[in-house]
Amino acid sequence: MNGTGPDLSTRYPIAELDRRFYAFAIDRLLGWILVALVGVGAWFVLHDAWLVVAVVIGVMTMVWLVLGVLLGVTGNSPGKSMVGLRIVHHGTGEPIGVGRALLRSLVLAMASLPTFGLGLVTLAWTAVADHAHQRRGWHDHLAQSVVLDVRPIEAREVAAVDDAPRHVVNLTAMRLIPAPPVEAAAPPRRASAEHSVRRQPVGSGATPQTQPPVPMAPQPPAHLARPAPDEGRTVVRPRPGAPVGPRWRVTFDNGETFVVEGLALVGRRPEPRSGEQVHHLVPLSSHDMSVSKTHAQFGPTGDGVLVVMDRGSTNGSVLIRQGVSRPLTAGRPTTLVDGDAVSFGDRTMTVARES
Repeated sequence: MNGTGPDLSTRYPIAELDRRFYAFAIDRLLGWILVALVGVGAWFVLHDAWLVVAVVIGVMTMVWLVLGVLLGVTGNSPGKSMVGLRIVHHGTGEPIGVGRALLRSLVLAMASLPTFGLGLVTLAWTAVADHAHQRRGWHDHLAQSVVLDVRPIEAREVAAVDDAPRHVVNLTAMRLIPAPPVEAAAPPRRASAEHSVRRQPVGSGATPQTQPPVPMAPQPPAHLARPAPDEGRTVVRPRPGAPVGPRWRVTFDNGETFVVEGLALVGRRPEPRSGEQVHHLVPLSSHDMSVSKTHAQFGPTGDGVLVVMDRGSTNGSVLIRQGVSRPLTAGRPTTLVDGDAVSFGDRTMTVARES
């Protein structure tokens, strides 16, 4: 299967429960339609109720086996392919195998029995209560599986803002907007050289002449040197005359603090995507390796608010607001307010508004 490997779970975010429900409903609907068609056809051919029941049971077993083989070998099913999901092994990122897939499908089938939906509700609750914030239900733990969202990045980023008490963020400002490029400071003598006028005697008729400007030294291209882990970083100053919004200061649990001037990446060894303009790289060491390579991003938007977004990390990110914890949805920006804290694995960042 293309795209499998040990790092698959680090390259794709954990699937949301609503998309998993859509995939489950599509698979069940297709299976029921097939069973119904075969049952009706068997009745017209056999005209025997017990034979029809036997045929229907055989078809249901066959559907269960086919879905189990598909999930075990490829990680896909018709429903999961339609909504862009994939099931892989939690530890290796490889397909879970036919045996585990059949066991997982059997648990889902038993939970779907006419029990007023209590079985599926219980499985959904175990996924929501997953302490690792990976939405792994009891059936996933039993099969050692995890469900990933393998849609393209562009499709995942087109999402609404989380419903939470915070500032309103325009949909057009969902992408983190880095600060404008930096201009090198002018030499101290430039202003006097450009604006000084050679004085002429009054009445001499001579026209005041301006001294030629002093040529400026070539400016190096703006870039960011990658700092060593847990070291201080140089704050990039915005272009003079640019709109000035609120100043946001972030402080990490290792004591590092800086004012956010543009897009920032956080992780063990954060790296920007191709063409991505990054102003802050924040390497964070992790004792239990719970921080992903490029774990999350944060930065100001065009409206002057600060937003954070998990970039599909393995262990997820958690927003802590007024003592209440809420996991962040991978690929979906969330607005931060003064006093918020965000945990990236075993590391924590606090947010303060300075102006």
